[in-house]
Amino acid sequence: MGPPTRMMSRSRLSTAFPATSLLLLLSSILCFFLTSFILSSLSPLVGVRLRAEVTTLSSPLQWHPSQTARKRERRKSERGENAPFPPLRRLKGGCALSSPPELTKPRASDEYDLAVVGGGSGGLAAAKEAARCGAKVVLFDYVKPSTQGATWGLGGTCVNVGCVPKKIMHYAALLGQGFFDAKKLGWEIGGSGTNIKHSWESLVSAVQMHIKSLNFGYRTGLRKAGVEYQNAYARIKGDHEVEFRRKDNTTGVIKAGRVLIAVGGRPYIPSDIPGAREFAITSDDIFSLRRHPGKVLVVGGSYIALETAGFLHEIGIDVEVAVRSCVLRGFDRQCADKVEETMRNMGVKFLKGYQPKNIIENKKEGDDGGKAAQQQQQLSVQFEIAASNKGGERIVRETREYNTVLFATGRRPDTSSLNLESVGCEVQSNGKLTVSETDYSVSMRNKQVADSSSPTSWVHAVGDAIAGKPELTPVAIRQGETLARRLFKGSNELVDYDQVATTVFTPTEYGSVGLSEEEAVKRYGAENIEVYLSEFSSLEHAAVHREKHISARENAYDLEMPPNALSKLVCRKSDDNRVLGFHFVGPNAGELTQGFALALALGAKKRDFDKLVGIHPTDAESFTSLSVTKSSGESWVAAGGCGGGKCG
Repeated sequence: MGPPTRMMSRSRLSTAFPATSLLLLLSSILCFFLTSFILSSLSPLVGVRLRAEVTTLSSPLQWHPSQTARKRERRKSERGENAPFPPLRRLKGGCALSSPPELTKPRASDEYDLAVVGGGSGGLAAAKEAARCGAKVVLFDYVKPSTQGATWGLGGTCVNVGCVPKKIMHYAALLGQGFFDAKKLGWEIGGSGTNIKHSWESLVSAVQMHIKSLNFGYRTGLRKAGVEYQNAYARIKGDHEVEFRRKDNTTGVIKAGRVLIAVGGRPYIPSDIPGAREFAITSDDIFSLRRHPGKVLVVGGSYIALETAGFLHEIGIDVEVAVRSCVLRGFDRQCADKVEETMRNMGVKFLKGYQPKNIIENKKEGDDGGKAAQQQQQLSVQFEIAASNKGGERIVRETREYNTVLFATGRRPDTSSLNLESVGCEVQSNGKLTVSETDYSVSMRNKQVADSSSPTSWVHAVGDAIAGKPELTPVAIRQGETLARRLFKGSNELVDYDQVATTVFTPTEYGSVGLSEEEAVKRYGAENIEVYLSEFSSLEHAAVHREKHISARENAYDLEMPPNALSKLVCRKSDDNRVLGFHFVGPNAGELTQGFALALALGAKKRDFDKLVGIHPTDAESFTSLSVTKSSGESWVAAGGCGGGKCG
């Protein structure tokens, strides 16, 4: 007998077909009854009537509900569950809310629900979120050239001349540190390992290429979100009016229900120092500086000053930092001093008490200001130094030579030319705006800013332009998004400023969230505060025995770097040792701090840290075993061990 055939015979096919048809018929009937049952169990559906990009839910579809459905509706009516409700708007991005009147009115082409002035982090976030909630949005962005002529694209300070290029150059600096470690750990690096060279031009080129890709991405993001983008300088013209001028000098005026000021800030260069604005650069210029910086003077003790000095030094550039008093003012003092100590041991020179008073360009004979001259720029900086002796304090003058002078002496909001006063907005002398805590509406003259749900003005502000809030990119983004949802979605969400994490990206990073030790003592009293801490060497650093820079050595035997890491918790004793402040100085502090920030936001106590089983061997592990308190008087400097953890 042969193998069974794989083809059905004609006679079998004819007998099987009716059975198949019967099965299909039964399946259809079953689906029909199942669908009817599901529909009868639902509340009456509604049809959708489209209007522009917003749809309003309209009259219900008509059908004959089953007896079960009629009974269910009758019971709901008896319980009062079928009360009338306002019509809903179904918005792009899933927003649904009672219709704000300004969004349902017909609008002309030059009328908008929201006009955003400023294309930085806060402005972009607010514009896209508002558009997702159905608002008609236009965003204006224009970059005024720096004192040295630098400009950039869409995205604001963070993307172009702040967080992003800074982090890339910080990474380049860390790679430079790694060459010493690599040789110690077996890597053979060209001869003695001291002839490694760095190309400033290649670094700047890589940074700028990445920034331009982000600029393009932001423009694409606005278009996808339905936000109209205008590369134009904009300012207030009158009530609910914004006038603008494009690069080709064409102008226009638009009307907006609300205007958001999101212009951020720009570096401040003192006007009373001759030559400063003419010859000095700022963070607006350093990331696109085509010539090699040469010997650099950084003026200021801010985090921008220290970050810049840090990455410049670690790629082989001679750097000095002129600091009037202390570094990182406003941060935890112990941690700030630890950062300075570590940078000194790496070879960064700090000129404490030095105040620049004059900057002069030294031109060589025959210098015509061409490219070659720019590469050899020579600047003389005249300082005044307050010196103390037995006869009291006296002023000493000193002149030092540099190729580049960079000012990092603070930032100021770019609000001076926005014509805000013409519509009654109050602008502080430093350009900052006072806003409501709820809707960020700008304080108007003779009108108190109220923390209520109703706006006090049609002008709002977010980001670095507002007074009394952290000047950080994530803060501006959160402000922009919550404002958009409040205005166009009816949200009551507020930003929590008490637990904002941040990191200073110096060569040894410093991350923190919550209160500094000084702020905690100021708020709750020294008797209510306990500080737990540990100072240690990261495992990787201890293994390679990193050495002090020759300029930081006290003698020929003073070679090894001191502990590079500091872990610190600031706790409130009267609140069951709740952790008020988290601080870490050490490698990868940004990544480490972000995770612990959630613990503080959830109200973690010291015992919660103690219960945690650490990841071994890591620096973060140190926070699971902090036992020494500052008040005990015991030494908190660890000897040996496995980095931040215990080996037994």
